[in-house]
This record gives sequence, structure tokens and C-alpha cells, in this order.
Amino acid sequence: MALTPDPCRSSEPGATADAGAAIDDDSFAGSAYPTPAESPGLLLWRATNAWQRRQRAALAPLGLTHLQFVLLACLAWLARGGEGVTQTRLARFAGSDPMMTSQVLRTLADRGLLERHHHPADARAILLVPTETGTALVRQALPLVEAVDTSFFAPLDDLLGDAADLLRRLATEPAPSPTDEAHSTDPLHP
Repeated sequence: MALTPDPCRSSEPGATADAGAAIDDDSFAGSAYPTPAESPGLLLWRATNAWQRRQRAALAPLGLTHLQFVLLACLAWLARGGEGVTQTRLARFAGSDPMMTSQVLRTLADRGLLERHHHPADARAILLVPTETGTALVRQALPLVEAVDTSFFAPLDDLLGDAADLLRRLATEPAPSPTDEAHSTDPLHP
């Protein structure tokens, strides 16, 4: 199997190995991979960053970051029945950090894209409801995001279904307990 050139080796003119603290080849003797280009972790990192750059560029004209879009779109999906969604449930559904989710939701609320209400039965919980403006923005952004996905994943061609299955396996958290409020809405296991 032919490997692509190692993207971590500098081919820039004037690049020298003695700049800064030099690391010799023995420093990597314990690595499972002969070169960084063969590390699945690094490859996933690079692919994720390339995909995110394209998503950011597509969403920028709408004034949305990718995380803002993900949270707003997931909220719109979960609130289809007209009921509020707890902040905790949304963070679990989206797979996002709860603290970051809270900060982003405040920004979206300040922009009038969602409403935050106190939960009537749980003083600690916040109920979220997308506004009409927020839902309209999701409808506007969704084709842009999906166009990026189509373009980005096009090289996988007929392997896309298998790739999605592999990503789903990697993204799956351990099975939630029966008391976990998100157990019935796991987006990776519809």
C-alpha cells in the first residue's frame, strides 16, 4: 500500500532539524506507527480540522459558528413536538461539553434564536425552545452544512455508508442508564 507523503515532515526551504529542542528518531522508538502520517489519531485530527474549516466558511455569512449551528439544529430537532428541551438533554444529544453548551446557548438566546425558561418541576434545569427566527436560521443553514458534507465526503464515494458506520462506532458513548433522560433520543442510534 502506497503511503502519501508525511505531512509532518517539513519541506520548507531553510527548515532545519536543529531549530529549538531537537528530537531524534529514538524519541519515537516506542510509537506504534512508523510515521505520523500513519497515526489514525493524527489523521482524524487533520480530517476533522479540514472539515471544520469548510463548515466555518459556509456558516460565516449567516453569523453562526459550527457549534452554534449544531446546538440550534439539535434543539430544533428535539423540540419538534413543541415541548421545551433541557439544556442537559441537548448537550448529551449533541455530544457537546455542558459548560460550553451553556455559554453558546446564552449567545443564541441573546440573539433571539432561542428562549430559555426555568423548568417548572426542577429548579436546577433550564428549558430551551427555539424561536421562529432560530428555526428559520436552521432551515437556511442546513442546506449549506449538508453541501459541505457532500463535497467533503465525496472522495469516499461508495464507502460513505461504511465510513458513517465507523464514525458512529467511534462517537458512541457507553450505553446510558435507564434513568438517563437522553436514552431515548440518542442521535447515533435512532
